[in-house]
Amino acid sequence: MEAYLQKFLDKFQHLKIQLEEIRQGTDNFNDETNRIGVGGFGNVYKGQVSDHSEGRHVVAIKRLDRDRGQGAPECLKEITMLSDYKHENLISLLGFCCERSEMILVYEHASRGSLDRYLNSPRLTWIQRLNICLDAAKGLNYLHDPRETHRRLIHCDVKSGNILLDDQWNAKVSDLGLSIMGSANEQHSVIVTLAAGTQGYIDPLYWMTHTLTKESDVYSFGVVLFEVLFGRLCYTVDNSGRRLQEILVPKWKEYYEEKTLNDFIFKDPSIQPLEQSALEIFSDIAYRCLKEDREDRPEMDEVVMELESALESQVWLESQDLPENQVFKSEWNKQRTYYNKILMTAEPPLNYRSEVELMKLLSKGVLLNGGKTWFSLNKKGEHCEMISIAECLGSEFENDNIMHNGSRFAKGTYHSPSRRFNTSVKAHFLSPGVTYTVNFVFKFYNADESRRCRSISLKYKLQGETESSISYLAYEREDGWWMAEMYQFTCDHKVANLQILIEDCYINSYIEVEGIEFRPLEKVELKENENQHIANSTLDANWEEKLPIDDEDLKWLTDVIQFKTKEEAYTIMRKGFLINIDDQEGVIWFSLDKNGKKCHMLSGNLVCESYNWTMLPLSESRFGEAFQCNCGLFSVKYGIDSQLVSSETTYAIYLVYKLSTDQFGFEYPFEVIDQESKVNWYIYFVSPQTPVIEPKADQNTHSIPNKKVKTSLPHQRNDGWMEVRVLEFRSATTIEMIPMCLNFRTTLVNTRKRSIGLIIEGIEIRAI
Repeated sequence: MEAYLQKFLDKFQHLKIQLEEIRQGTDNFNDETNRIGVGGFGNVYKGQVSDHSEGRHVVAIKRLDRDRGQGAPECLKEITMLSDYKHENLISLLGFCCERSEMILVYEHASRGSLDRYLNSPRLTWIQRLNICLDAAKGLNYLHDPRETHRRLIHCDVKSGNILLDDQWNAKVSDLGLSIMGSANEQHSVIVTLAAGTQGYIDPLYWMTHTLTKESDVYSFGVVLFEVLFGRLCYTVDNSGRRLQEILVPKWKEYYEEKTLNDFIFKDPSIQPLEQSALEIFSDIAYRCLKEDREDRPEMDEVVMELESALESQVWLESQDLPENQVFKSEWNKQRTYYNKILMTAEPPLNYRSEVELMKLLSKGVLLNGGKTWFSLNKKGEHCEMISIAECLGSEFENDNIMHNGSRFAKGTYHSPSRRFNTSVKAHFLSPGVTYTVNFVFKFYNADESRRCRSISLKYKLQGETESSISYLAYEREDGWWMAEMYQFTCDHKVANLQILIEDCYINSYIEVEGIEFRPLEKVELKENENQHIANSTLDANWEEKLPIDDEDLKWLTDVIQFKTKEEAYTIMRKGFLINIDDQEGVIWFSLDKNGKKCHMLSGNLVCESYNWTMLPLSESRFGEAFQCNCGLFSVKYGIDSQLVSSETTYAIYLVYKLSTDQFGFEYPFEVIDQESKVNWYIYFVSPQTPVIEPKADQNTHSIPNKKVKTSLPHQRNDGWMEVRVLEFRSATTIEMIPMCLNFRTTLVNTRKRSIGLIIEGIEIRAI
């Protein structure tokens, strides 16, 4: 090989791969078994090469065929380009080989091949098609973007055949052999006298000016976008398959201009159709890419933004087609006129191109009423409304106490040094007939990012009320703000007026109040607890499938209970029985649930610890006794024997308890701290009651905290005890002890050492 070529390649020594390894990895370039493509450069083979860090892996190997017209210059250009230009949406160069007159490039392998193979395939949903286009656009934008550290690169051969897909359908731009490098600020590249690119995709101005610019790539990419839209290549060929017959791009542009795209775009009954809003955004940017004047074509970064918007519309609308969200569309159709009216008060004025974009905007939230109200729609199409704290306080909103920490309102948030202030809350856009929660929305000045739920003490009351209410927990919302629920009410009109006095904000931290929110109540369906005791010995039809038949299990069962037949063993285990350990009488209650999963309860006296407690004889307990905690601090510590649980099963741990007649302080939540993971959450021993404004007779006043927050509510059991879920875990296949170490403490700090009257029967481990 020429000396200059070898000298040029010396700086790429780290990329060199021996020819013998490539021959072995491709079965000596076996066309029948390993060839996966043919291009202007030569054949492409699937093969394997070694990597010092990852071992052998699959690659794509491009072998130069000098008779095809391309040669060493293009090969060297690819080595240079791909060594300097690295992006997740560009095919990576892994190595090369220049030995014995061979010139070979080794790339990462895109296992699904090129996009042109899938243009009319129902395997690709519209979301996948839009994602592929977006990926390719990002790759080209990286090459074009003058803000990057590299010089601008014009690809010069953008086509669907040069967009490769990996096993996850991620798209990567390939084949930079014809690329032209230019400075970051030049508008036009060097004059090119030979045809560059592929017919059908080439910028028409190239034939007139013999110049290629970054806008030429934009034109070619516009052709690719229309190929994806119509589900076919941009040209037809004759019967021989070799000669180009017709270029379809002019016809496609006519369809767009005549607004008849819907009649011709790719459709398949097995995939979700392209939604109208996404079609409008996608086709508009594709058409603009094909503008005759280069100055009228968009930059690639604008193409990226428009494709992101089209994808977002398709994803959003497909999510609304889920059965549970059909009600959103129904509600929207009923109130179109109303929305058009209230949006006249939007601040700033809304900018949207279609009704779907408007639906998306309202789902995210917009400012109405001169910027004083934040309005949004939930998944049911119900109205959510937050009133700015500045509007609620009126003249009390002092400039000295204004903060802006990310507030959606122009006047910002409010910090009250006195912790006491009057609010006048007027909502204008509520949904009649919907039950709302009234929430105090704020942000901690120094937030603990590891917590999603925090103990507070927010004391408040309505004007005219004599008794105050207290909200004890605050939850972090999906928008990053925190909220504490104050009231519930069923709205009869679109307007609601409330006068709320905030009497105290004891939150153990500075807070910034953003506003008062009206949010539709999220109803959570609660499953009834399974009765852990069967009333008779009737066998299930498939009882044998549920009976543990492992030899170790049977041996263990024989040691603790007496039975003559498997039927009798199953009946006993369904009823449950006591197990004695370590010379302690009856400290574990073992049973099988209705699905044949092992469950058991650990005696409170076995697992509970406290510095102030007593053992209480109790006939209604299956252990004959219970652990009575006489203060607001106690722990549960034990190693769960994996022999007592079913393998590969999700379990919940429940605290089973009663409250004595002289109980105190249980309206407050208890904090649970897992000593193993150092994670904390909250439980209630008494279900919290949210005050209801003018309740209806059939209205449920029980407020269930946000499902996304780790907070548990108690439930009444069939055996007369109460239970509250305190932990979950997944059992393994191996036999090992599962550690459990939980600390419980009341959030009522001043009463942690006061007698509170909590009677604990035990800790139950039950499959869920």
